[in-house]
Amino acid sequence: MSTTTAAPPSVPGALSGSGAPTGPGAPSGFDALVAEVYARFGAGFPLLRITTTPVAGEGWLTGQALAQDAALREQLVSRQGERMRAAKGAAPRRDVAALEVLHQYAFIASLAMSAPWYLEQRVPQLAPGGVGYHEGRGLLTLAPHAVSCLPGDPAASVPGVRVVPDAQALRAELRSAVAAHLAPVLAAFGPLLRRGPRGLWGVATDELADGLGYLGDLLGDRAGAAAAANLLLPGDTPPFAGAAGFPLTDGDAGCRTRLNCCLYYTFEGQPLCAGCPRQR
Repeated sequence: MSTTTAAPPSVPGALSGSGAPTGPGAPSGFDALVAEVYARFGAGFPLLRITTTPVAGEGWLTGQALAQDAALREQLVSRQGERMRAAKGAAPRRDVAALEVLHQYAFIASLAMSAPWYLEQRVPQLAPGGVGYHEGRGLLTLAPHAVSCLPGDPAASVPGVRVVPDAQALRAELRSAVAAHLAPVLAAFGPLLRRGPRGLWGVATDELADGLGYLGDLLGDRAGAAAAANLLLPGDTPPFAGAAGFPLTDGDAGCRTRLNCCLYYTFEGQPLCAGCPRQR
C-alpha cells in the first residue's frame, strides 16, 4: 500500500472539482449513500480499486488488526524492512521501517475520510475495522458506520446520517473521525517508533494534511486543497499536534514543512526531503 512513489496521473472526469453533492434527490438508503460518497473518489484514485463492501474472507489487513495484532505488526515491519533494503542497498533501522508501515496505512485511512469531505462535503465515520486492504486483489474496502453532512444535503434524511450546523462543525467532525480511527493504531506503533503521544499525533497531522495536498494534485487544484487543509488544521485542534501549514502564494501552494521526519536521511547518501523539519 505504497503512497510515496506514484506520480499523479491524468484525472478522470469522475474526479473533478469540489463542493456540495449533486444529484436528483436523497439516496435510497445508507448503503446507497456510502456508494455515492465514494463514487468520485473511487473513480479517480489511481493506486487501488475501491469497494464499499465490508471485509469478508481471508487476506485482509484492517486497521483493527493492525492495532490489535502485535505479531502482524512485526511481520509487516520486517517485510517493509526487506523492501527498503532491496531498494536502498542497506537495511533500515527498525523504527524507519515501522514508520513507513504506519505512514502507508495512516495516509490511506485519513484520505478515505478527508476526500469525501473535500469532494462531497460529507464525512464518513470509519471504525478501525471499516478500512481493509487486500494486497493480493489490489482492493481497498471502505465501510463507514455513519456519515455526517450539512443542512440541505439530500442525504440529510437518510438513517445513519448526522447533520451538523455549518462548515466549521463539519471540519470538527472530520478531525474527530480521523482521530478516533487512528488513535488505537498510533498507540500500537508507539513502542516501535520510540515516540510519545505528541510525536505520534504529529504523524497523524502530516498524513491528514498531505493526503489533501495529494488529492489537490490529482484534481489539478493543489492550492484549493491546500487552503482547505489549512482551515482544517489551523494548529489548535488537539489531539492533532500542529498546523497543516501549506504556504499559499500567488494562487499556488508550495511544499509544507512536515511535523515529523520520515527518517530516510538515515540511509547513506539520502538527502533531506524538501519538507523535512530537520531543515528548519
